Amino acid sequence: MELPPDHETDSAFARLERLVATLRSPDGCPWDIKQTPLSLKKYLLEECRELAEAIDSGDERAVCEEMGDVYFILAMLAAMFNEQDRFSTGDAIEGIIAKMVRRHPHVFGDTPITDEQALREQWRRIKEQEKRSVKPSPP
Repeated sequence: MELPPDHETDSAFARLERLVATLRSPDGCPWDIKQTPLSLKKYLLEECRELAEAIDSGDERAVCEEMGDVYFILAMLAAMFNEQDRFSTGDAIEGIIAKMVRRHPHVFGDTPITDEQALREQWRRIKEQEKRSVKPSPP
């Protein structure tokens, strides 16, 4: 059964989020409803291992399938945190976008990179700055 898009511009990821919301709704799947981030952890690790094995095999159909499985687990986790008003999928995605832009000033800024070693050093310096700027949350 295919989950139809809400409109023509509906992304595949938005449809995946709606599918997960349906599965976790009161009329959804009992197994999906009872899952927690902790209970999904073993499936996340398993699916990541299977994705790594598929990459090693060179079978791109298997890679595609396993990537889909990982996306599903991530969508489930995101839904759980969103249901608890902890953070949304958008928060996680905006966070990684900001981090990658920050860590690539040679692409998104005016920092020249001359070689791979300079790139690695720049990455390390930026990560160190990020660690120093993160303040622990109050209990």
